[in-house]
Amino acid sequence: MSLKPYQQYKVSGTHWLGQVPYNWQITKLGSMFNERKEKVSDKDYPPLSVTKNGILPQLETAAKTNDGDNRKKVCEGDFVINSRSDRKGSSGLSALTGSVSVISTVLKPKGYFNKYSHYLLKCQPFQEEFYRVGHGIVADLWSTKFSEMRSILTPVPDFKEQEQIVRYLDWKTSQIAKFIKAKKRMIELLKEQKQVIINDAVTGKIDVRTGKPYPNYKGSSVEWLEKIPEEWMLFSLKHLAKFSPSKVETNFNPESSEPVVFLPMEKVTSNGVVDCSLKLPYKELSSGFSYFKRGDVVIAKITPCFENGKGAYLEYLESEFGFGTTEFITIRPGRFIDGKYLRLILSSNWFLKIGEKYMTGSAGQKRISTDFIKNFEIGLPTISEQDLIITKLNETLDAIDGAINKIQNELILIQEYRIRLIADTVTGKVDVRNIIVSEFEEATMITDLEEPSDIEEFLDDTTVDNDL
Repeated sequence: MSLKPYQQYKVSGTHWLGQVPYNWQITKLGSMFNERKEKVSDKDYPPLSVTKNGILPQLETAAKTNDGDNRKKVCEGDFVINSRSDRKGSSGLSALTGSVSVISTVLKPKGYFNKYSHYLLKCQPFQEEFYRVGHGIVADLWSTKFSEMRSILTPVPDFKEQEQIVRYLDWKTSQIAKFIKAKKRMIELLKEQKQVIINDAVTGKIDVRTGKPYPNYKGSSVEWLEKIPEEWMLFSLKHLAKFSPSKVETNFNPESSEPVVFLPMEKVTSNGVVDCSLKLPYKELSSGFSYFKRGDVVIAKITPCFENGKGAYLEYLESEFGFGTTEFITIRPGRFIDGKYLRLILSSNWFLKIGEKYMTGSAGQKRISTDFIKNFEIGLPTISEQDLIITKLNETLDAIDGAINKIQNELILIQEYRIRLIADTVTGKVDVRNIIVSEFEEATMITDLEEPSDIEEFLDDTTVDNDL
């Protein structure tokens, strides 16, 4: 069923709202909220984080200040919004009493229906208007104070209509959340399936030509490899590849300004995708960085990047050689092992789970040693069989990746739909007054809702009969 617009509209007097339903009131935000300015200590009021997912107990990853006595008090029912433009969307109605950073603005409702204000002040059009009225020198220093935001014109339906809007949005967003949860679980299962396929192939449990075990096996003296196919050979990786090769072979003038690829950790993904767009002059990179050339394999050695399999086979490096963070280990395959096959081994859960047990260092700085990887023993098929395994796996894994990409695109669509639905509903672009909302007292428990069978069930609701 398509949502309909209201029958009659009026000019709101502000660009961010456009037209609003005729019976809605328009008022300045400052007439609905007071600013809570009380300074408190995080010793008395637990520290909270203002995130895009709402107001939460302070996250472990949050930047901490030494001035714990200079924080703003938050009471249950307050709306908190981060004033900085680089934190756009970080806001929410607080279900907790505590304290937040002084860069946040704390709003105390004046009898306003709080859950409606939550949806209104988190909708995308309001976020844009909120930062538009702020001030600053550059984008990442732009902020908005209460004195600036208090004049923003906001829509005020009557209390009964607010309740219906909240009830409708709670219902629909709960369904969407369940849909997203189910789709993300599907992605997890597909990724697990990929790993099982890779593990079985590189350990010789399955012959990719037949999809069955090899006909004959022989025992292995390696603790993590019970047996290998009879034709395979046991090798330590140090006998198959060169580790941390020297950059001397580049024959480049140390003062050369010619750009070469630079790979910080974020330019390499766990899926082996490499972004070579960052290039820097050779003279800036010739010391203090890891070195690699086209055809090498790199693998992250620090937690959690190692455990996540972050690394790549540098087949399509956009310069003959390049440099990267020292947290990469560079491995140059020899003639008995294909670089793609080596990457498969180093990205397999089989290898990563074993390696995780041998990491050393403190909790946040654990690393895998180069010696562990050098001495890691594998069963190795011939080069021709490695090529066959790579080809067969690529066919299977490409199909799985295609399924994952399709689901990820669905998630993008449903997230875009959710953003639009909330904005259109709280600003009166669609009329939900007569929508019959199913009973959903248990709606906060998303697992109690039925999973929608198709994304179009949601997308159909975005239709509005005419432009407003």
